[in-house]
Amino acid sequence: MALREEGWTVSRQRVAKRMRALGLRARAARKDQATTQSQHGLPMAPNRLGQDFTAHAPNRSWTADITYLWTEEGWLYLAVVMDLYSRTLVGWAMAERMTRELVMSALTLAVWRRRPEPGGVVHSDRGSQYASGDDQALLETHGFLCRMSRKGDGYDNAAMESFFHSLKLEQVNNCR
Repeated sequence: MALREEGWTVSRQRVAKRMRALGLRARAARKDQATTQSQHGLPMAPNRLGQDFTAHAPNRSWTADITYLWTEEGWLYLAVVMDLYSRTLVGWAMAERMTRELVMSALTLAVWRRRPEPGGVVHSDRGSQYASGDDQALLETHGFLCRMSRKGDGYDNAAMESFFHSLKLEQVNNCR
């Protein structure tokens, strides 16, 4: 893409061949394990997103998720909230455990930073942290409509999965 921006006409195969000749390798992403625990008896919200990741105004459509990161001191869990309008992270929290308090802290920071009007939507997976009564009450307190991905469909939260992929590829895995 950088070569195309400079006006070069190249194909992916041409770049790969040239990189091999120079002894260069592209960074490869590592496969992640699934962290969502959706085998619980908590109520599920419908999937109102329908894989449409467009938003027509700021603070109207947010997406939330959790990932894990390896550090020298062990695993840390990162919960984030992204505004789909600008693809900006508006809330985040880290902890040693993947709890409902973790996701609630990320949402609370997002609300504190952005002060959204009631009626916005927050999309997440079906994990027990997001389906918990406490998290649902927090959403309701701030006037959010909850929506959740279908079971086992990572494409339903593709914007967040794409962010986590880039974060791990460009920052986390690059630091080792």
